[in-house]
Amino acid sequence: MALPVTPVAGLLALRVVLALVAPVFAGTRMATLGDILGDGDAFVLGRSLLRIVSQTALLGGYGVGGLLLVLVPPRGALLVTLATFLGSATLLRLGTRRRPARARTAAGGLVRDSLSGVRAVLALRGPRLALLLFWLPPAFAVVPEGLAAPYAASLGVSGAGLGLLLAAISAGMITGELLAGTLLTPAARARLALPLAALGTLPLALCLLRPGYLPLLALLFVTGASAAYTLGLDRWFVDSVPAELRGRAMTVQTAGLMTAQGLGTALAGAVAERLDPHLVVAGAGLLGTVCCLPLALAARRARRVPDARGPKDETGLTTI
Repeated sequence: MALPVTPVAGLLALRVVLALVAPVFAGTRMATLGDILGDGDAFVLGRSLLRIVSQTALLGGYGVGGLLLVLVPPRGALLVTLATFLGSATLLRLGTRRRPARARTAAGGLVRDSLSGVRAVLALRGPRLALLLFWLPPAFAVVPEGLAAPYAASLGVSGAGLGLLLAAISAGMITGELLAGTLLTPAARARLALPLAALGTLPLALCLLRPGYLPLLALLFVTGASAAYTLGLDRWFVDSVPAELRGRAMTVQTAGLMTAQGLGTALAGAVAERLDPHLVVAGAGLLGTVCCLPLALAARRARRVPDARGPKDETGLTTI
């Protein structure tokens, strides 16, 4: 991508390749995290820590990347990024040990084996409900980020103000996960997971009132903080997936999340061609609540179905 001869179409194609690799790496990393930390609360907090580190790096990357572009051209910034990826690869190679695969690839090749694994994960009702809860709220919560530039322009704020709009949701996510992970017990996180998933996008509906810049930042921050529901959902998810399917399940979760956020951004952009940004963001908040509330209620009912074979939560009820 850093080569001067690479055309725009080539850049887009290489970006697609990166996106193809990312879910596989993320799924493998999360499955390995379970091997290292076990399936209990340590895994939940470890996964939360990875998300916090990721969001913090994202915020820092925006700032450092902006400063870097003052000093070097964009292709030079890509070379710096390449160096950081090589450094990460070196850390992974030298700082981790090899772990055996959970299962051998079935006859018929890698693609067929992967597809059969995906079908096996989606065939289970509990993981399927959990996956939808992982995917749907972020698909609506990402809309303000996708429309940040035109929304900032409609408010007449500067480029710095646009940067704060982009950072508000990530800052809320970091704060929410830190507070939930340090102040709440596992039982409390489990109880809050479904309400937060169902109502997390509802604050965005207040954009119908055309709030000013500072109130808008507060709404985005609160929306981001609702992502703390994933701490409770993580435990339910890993308990409901058989160990041999855990790597595939984590990969499906990551790929689905990326797809949902991409579709949410694209659809919001298409609608924003005809409507003001504040109306699109408000609509995303309302539609997100309408879609996520029934899903959360279905997950709640599923958790209350007694089954001696299923894993139990702190209340003794079968988890999803």
